[in-house]
Amino acid sequence: MLGLGTLARKVFGTPNDRKVKSVRPLVARINALEPEFQALSDEGLIERTRALQERVQSKGESLDAVLPEAFANCREAARRALGLRAFDVQLKAGIFLHQGNIAEMKTGEGKTLMATFPAYLNALAGKGVHVVTVNDYLARRDSEWMGKVYAALGLTCGVVYPYQPEAEKRAAYLADITYATNNELGFDYLRDNMKGSIDEMMQRGHFYAIVDEVDSILVDEARTPLIISGPSQDRSDLYQKVDALMPELTEAHFKLDEKARNATFTEEGNEFIEGRMRQLGLLPDDQTLYDPESTTLVHHLNQALRAHKLFHKDQNYIVRDGEVMLIDEFTGRMMRGRRLSDGLHQAIEAKEQVQIQPENVTLASVTFQNYFRLYGKLAGMTGTAMTEAEEFMEIYKLGVVEVPTNRPVQRIDDHDQVYRTAREKYEGIVKAIKEANEKGQPILVGTTSIEKSEFLSGLLKQEGIAHNVLNARQHEQEAQIVADAGRFGAVTIATNMAGRGTDIQLGGNVEMKVLEAITADPHLHPDEVRARIEAEHAEEKARVLAAGGLFVLGTERHESRRIDNQLRGRSGRQGDPGRSSFFLSLEDDLMRIFGSERLESVLSKLGMKEGEAIVHPWVNKSLERAQAKVEGRNFDIRKQLLKFDDVMNDQRKAIFAQRLEIMQAEDLSEIVQDMRYQVIDDLVEDFMPSKSYPEQWNTEGLYAAAIEKLGLNVPLIDWAREEGVDQDVIRERLEKASDELMDGKLAAFGPENMRSIEKQLLLQTIDGKWRDHLLRLEHLRSVVGFRGYAQRDPLSEYKTEAFTLFENMLESLRAEVTQRLALIRPISAEEQQAMVEQYMAQQRAAAAEAEAPPAAPQPEPAPAQAAAQPDPAWSNIARNDPCPCGSGEKYKHCHGRLA
Repeated sequence: MLGLGTLARKVFGTPNDRKVKSVRPLVARINALEPEFQALSDEGLIERTRALQERVQSKGESLDAVLPEAFANCREAARRALGLRAFDVQLKAGIFLHQGNIAEMKTGEGKTLMATFPAYLNALAGKGVHVVTVNDYLARRDSEWMGKVYAALGLTCGVVYPYQPEAEKRAAYLADITYATNNELGFDYLRDNMKGSIDEMMQRGHFYAIVDEVDSILVDEARTPLIISGPSQDRSDLYQKVDALMPELTEAHFKLDEKARNATFTEEGNEFIEGRMRQLGLLPDDQTLYDPESTTLVHHLNQALRAHKLFHKDQNYIVRDGEVMLIDEFTGRMMRGRRLSDGLHQAIEAKEQVQIQPENVTLASVTFQNYFRLYGKLAGMTGTAMTEAEEFMEIYKLGVVEVPTNRPVQRIDDHDQVYRTAREKYEGIVKAIKEANEKGQPILVGTTSIEKSEFLSGLLKQEGIAHNVLNARQHEQEAQIVADAGRFGAVTIATNMAGRGTDIQLGGNVEMKVLEAITADPHLHPDEVRARIEAEHAEEKARVLAAGGLFVLGTERHESRRIDNQLRGRSGRQGDPGRSSFFLSLEDDLMRIFGSERLESVLSKLGMKEGEAIVHPWVNKSLERAQAKVEGRNFDIRKQLLKFDDVMNDQRKAIFAQRLEIMQAEDLSEIVQDMRYQVIDDLVEDFMPSKSYPEQWNTEGLYAAAIEKLGLNVPLIDWAREEGVDQDVIRERLEKASDELMDGKLAAFGPENMRSIEKQLLLQTIDGKWRDHLLRLEHLRSVVGFRGYAQRDPLSEYKTEAFTLFENMLESLRAEVTQRLALIRPISAEEQQAMVEQYMAQQRAAAAEAEAPPAAPQPEPAPAQAAAQPDPAWSNIARNDPCPCGSGEKYKHCHGRLA
């Protein structure tokens, strides 16, 4: 008997079914227009684009009103430019993207082409559309590939990539459709808000964005903020000394919490470390690690412990060319240029004994969550989003729609096979690979780390099975390895990144084969090469289909079901047959950390023998529950991060908006005057509080402050003695005197120069204050968590104190701008001439020095002569130490001798 829920779904359909059905009439209208657009010439398609732009931009028609014509025009342009005619399911997904949803489409369903429809439609508004990809290779590939479609429609397409020339990047952002990675977009947003003028800014707004692999960008990477930083003081020596202690630790000295990815010292560990620190001279005898003065040292010790116990080489990072490069845990790719903050990256560099880069000071930062919420409309596409639907709705207001496949999925998904030990599991994996390989079935093996992929590679070499390994070390060959993964008899081992951006096609990728053949012999005729390769491909594909299609074998479950589904989804594309299976052991990280005890008792009851796997739906359910629990915990972490970042985001938006307003303004004299008047108000209130008597006023203090902060030497003490003078009179006289001072500067500099000075001074001061404010917020964030022990909510404490810090920052901003403007003065003609002469003299001296013959070696000066000119670098030498000059004398009798 059917349950009520199941019965209701059968009658009414699921909410997802209803959404998919709702767009059928629109798709029917697009299909009805197809003959009309097929009849147009190539110029006719471009003319139709111009007509649609006119209707949207000049006549105010909505994008929804022109959708059927725009989609029909785009479908015809794609057919002519690429030889690809979009399926109805692609049109449906395109409509969902235009409506501001996430379209979940299975691998191989043509997401790249599908995105051109909503991108083209929204580009008609003339405000720019951003298509966001996960890496630079895909951004370039997609912009070149889909750029042909946009060109056929009369639109421009650009691509943004790292280290791009400024003129090229500006042109890319001015294009109708811009392809870029999430990192580059976020960094350009931050860079734009550090620029000195509007003309230097790159981005022209945030109208509409389509995010490819939306789950990877908006969920997986959302926990890490983008940070633009500058170098601070070098502490390499401290990192190395602290790192040298880590191998001396025993298990009694620290506690690991793998769930929270945290490591802490035990009481015994603290005592041991304290003793060793004193021996090394890093901790004074009268100081303990619990003293406030030890905060920095404790911070470095904790980071060194985390570096050694939680960050593993070839799993979390690799060392390449003497540099520690992070590996993205979700895609397995190297994150070039990304560094861990708070000294953790330096601790890993010390551990790996490579050059330690200085720590950085944050100049600007933003999380992906807050960057992508800037867009007026946001959409996304991926093969796996349903498991995170709640998060997408709660944080980004994005609905998730599962788009049905063009052809039914024929893949067989086996139940998980669970072994007791990792050794038994790997024996089972090698046996399964061998069986599939013997019949020529292509196999894609998914691993969770480089280390494990290379271990498995070693096992396959012992068995004589030819295979490819795809991980961060083979990053550059990714597209080629994935393109060959569907060939007859192919075995491919990949770390969490199988097929990203490149389809695994059964029998191999025709386009790649054609490109290879033409590159090898450019004299070949492309059409002949294509015909030959297509015939060979058809034959090879038939053999692969007969062998059962692509076999996806997972060697471990990931914390997120989504990552597992991504791997599984590589098989069974476009209705192809396929198979997927996961091999697990009780020693796997997920099983060990999140619930192997209960599973072990269940498996013991079922009676496991050596080398035997348990395959049962109960095990699958138990694992899914563990994964859902981890996903929920990670969502809570991201939500908490966002709540804290929202506090900073409101302040960030206020500062960035203020900067923009300043850059756009021609005349800032009113703003500067308001700031000056506010500073005068504050000074008068501080030294002559309201409701106080004249005898209680601190007029001497106000007089000194007026000279220092306002550049005004006025008879304040005499004013205060006048009959009937109150605070308002003093305030008005100070305002009048400051206006006269600024009028004098205006006359001296000239109006144009004065306006430019005000603008640059304001921007420089805002940037400096904001940088200091970010550092204070970081420090506040790191300590506010401890307020929870006092039964106070850390978030509300953070909000209150962050607001107070922001108010203080604005107050000091006003004071500094006023002071700097008050003290600035034009350089006289005589001073300018003196500066020019000094510069020319320096240049002549440098030229003479370069041309002079090398000086003959001078005899060693006698200590008495040398005493007058000791080397500045020797200033810290103790007076009883040997002299650094090598004379053998004590420093006090040689170069340190007192005259």
